[in-house]
Amino acid sequence: MPGVFVAAGSNIEPERNLRQALAELRRLYPGLRVSPAYRNPPFGFEGADFINLVVVFETDDTLEEVVRKLRQIEERCGRPRNAPKWSARAMDLDILLYGDLVLETPDLRLPRADLVRRAYMLRPAADLAPGLRHPTLGQTLAQLWQAFDKTDLRMETVTPP
Repeated sequence: MPGVFVAAGSNIEPERNLRQALAELRRLYPGLRVSPAYRNPPFGFEGADFINLVVVFETDDTLEEVVRKLRQIEERCGRPRNAPKWSARAMDLDILLYGDLVLETPDLRLPRADLVRRAYMLRPAADLAPGLRHPTLGQTLAQLWQAFDKTDLRMETVTPP
């Protein structure tokens, strides 16, 4: 079974929405592990801070099934499907890794490129699995986090929802 890493973030009632999303993910994927949560400013637009974390679980679900389930959770948390890309989010669930699958389609790229470009994805993923090797870069998540440019980085640990 592949290990699936999913970034979860919200800046609209983030504690409530993350609590709801985590409850649904735990129901769907027993054994779900959750990283520490981090508060950070939005990327690409002005707005309220986000709370972000990463979860990992193993599943027999196909990639398509996982994507469908994540979209349903986003919708139940109040995210409209037609929301602008750079805007406030009730819930954002993004697959970062699906085992060691390397994939590029018009709708999905794995591993997710933002994993190594966004501290709010990389740090919590490295917290969960520091020794995991990135499928295309060959470095561990801990090595990638250590090398990450932390200049002007503003992230604070918060109590998980």
